[in-house]
Amino acid sequence: MRKLNRETVIAEALALLDEVGLDRISTRLLAKRLGVEQPSLYWHFQKKDALLAEMAQAAMAPHALAPLPIIGDNWYDWFLENTRSFRRTLLMRRDGARLHAGTYPGEADTQRIIHKIAFLVSCGLSEQHAKIAMLAASHFTVGSVLEEQAASAITSSATAHPQIDYEAAFEEGLVLILDGLAVRERRG
Repeated sequence: MRKLNRETVIAEALALLDEVGLDRISTRLLAKRLGVEQPSLYWHFQKKDALLAEMAQAAMAPHALAPLPIIGDNWYDWFLENTRSFRRTLLMRRDGARLHAGTYPGEADTQRIIHKIAFLVSCGLSEQHAKIAMLAASHFTVGSVLEEQAASAITSSATAHPQIDYEAAFEEGLVLILDGLAVRERRG
């Protein structure tokens, strides 16, 4: 029997996600892929939900490695790139947005979020506006990617509907959020 560790299980679960999608992920399929009996997975993850949460965190690693803002950065430009990085990361995995939706940040991610909000505040934004803007941009991004990934999964009827440039639509929506934040901050 193959000896497993958490990292191997998560990596193989993410590879399986890319192959079969979130709806078909199961501990049975994962055990088969790993060449082990299904109960051996419970040594690392008591429930499927725990596995999915770890998968979601691992899938976000590219965004978590993005540079944090520093004093002197333009807040607007940084916010654009930070949100674009989040979108790119969600798009790296099949059903990436669905996997991420409803998860909560771990301790390291929470510290990164605190740093980002502190940066926005240091640039003159109110703490409340910085928090709401980060939340709104996050929800907008997840929703945009959910729609984009759902549309790409529908192959037979996709040609019957007008084609949407999801990246352009995302960029326009993101600019609207940030322009609204900038206007609100100017009003005080």
